[in-house]
Amino acid sequence: MADLKERLLPPKPASAMNLREASYRPSASGRQPFQGVDVLGLKKRGQGLRSWIRVDTSGNSQIIEVDKFTMMRRCDLPARDLRLLDPLFVYPSTILGREKAIVVNLEQIRCIITADEVLLLNSLDSYVLQYVVELQRRLTTTGVGEVWQSDGADLSWRRGNRNDNSLNTSPDYLPFEFRALEVALEAACTFLDSQAAELEIEAYPLLDELTSKISTLNLERVRRLKSRLVALTRRVQKVRDEIEQLMDDDGDMAEMYLTEKKRRMEASFYGDQSLVGYRSTDGASISAPVSPVSSPPDSRKLEKSLSIARSRHDSMRSSESTTDSIEELEMLLEAYFVVIDSTLNKLTSLKEYIDDTEDFINIQLDNVRNQLIQFELLLTTATFVVAIFGVVAGIFGMNFPISLFDHAGAFRWVLIITGVTGVVIFSAFVWFFKYRRLMPL
Repeated sequence: MADLKERLLPPKPASAMNLREASYRPSASGRQPFQGVDVLGLKKRGQGLRSWIRVDTSGNSQIIEVDKFTMMRRCDLPARDLRLLDPLFVYPSTILGREKAIVVNLEQIRCIITADEVLLLNSLDSYVLQYVVELQRRLTTTGVGEVWQSDGADLSWRRGNRNDNSLNTSPDYLPFEFRALEVALEAACTFLDSQAAELEIEAYPLLDELTSKISTLNLERVRRLKSRLVALTRRVQKVRDEIEQLMDDDGDMAEMYLTEKKRRMEASFYGDQSLVGYRSTDGASISAPVSPVSSPPDSRKLEKSLSIARSRHDSMRSSESTTDSIEELEMLLEAYFVVIDSTLNKLTSLKEYIDDTEDFINIQLDNVRNQLIQFELLLTTATFVVAIFGVVAGIFGMNFPISLFDHAGAFRWVLIITGVTGVVIFSAFVWFFKYRRLMPL
């Protein structure tokens, strides 16, 4: 990883010769990870060039700089598909199967997969470097190559080891595009799962702290945490929906089998060449001047029968291989569908835990609010009782003569009677509140 970063980052020496030497320096394994171009910038301004990392079927990597239209002609892709890979725009995760390429946009991994190479947008992101390293490791450790062998007019396609060219009939074999797609899915699922794990580690202590102590700071932290959770859940849900949509559509999965398409195209090309050779060898007899009545068109009948037999054979073989490829790709997608679904379940459980914590906090706040309302009710009742004393004081404070003022103990009896009346009224209110269950018993 450090070696790849040194080759992608601009070297420190100022001279151009030192820059080129640093870009051509071989790695410890003897193979140059990125070769052929300067890495003085990921995109040349004013020229429309963009830097790409190219990884071929042998695991050799190279940095190339091409413009948009060259890439469109090279991969036979429309401009809208390349726009999905533009790092200046944010598009949801997408996996598109085209005639000659697979367009993959999964989180940081934005690449074009063909039957012979992977074109990855050059980036200094660690996950992009890990994708390149992991793809090179799998391509070099498996050692499985595609060898074309021709025996006369018949064309056979064998999958063997590059070192000993032995035939490999393992059912676990995956074409190059599926292996590249598998690494991209693994990188995206690993990245999303790691983010979900970090969110879980941060969320549970914070929620427990909020449960024990409700404060504005803790509420703000939980709000930010929930926003991150919602954004991550949308991304995980999009990847899951994309994989599920591919699994539900057999046509899209068959469209992504690029090696089979290339094999059929080359087989038809070699078949046409053999047919042209047959015509050339039989040209002397055809061009000879013979009677049109006595010479039946045997060559045309033979040519027609051969073409019909070849088309039937190719259609049967292509249908069987397409079914097998769909099964292989479907099993591959199912494996990572389970992984991304597990990550989505983690996020769903975390969201439910946050919702339960919010419900618990709302219950606590409702309880405190109810206690305040009860206290306010008692305080209002007490205020009403005290207001009775104010009414009595106001009556006796009038400026007119009353015979009750002539008795010395009259004031004391007025206070006693007023106090007893207030206590009785207050007790009656409290009993009424408890009877109506407005206050706890």
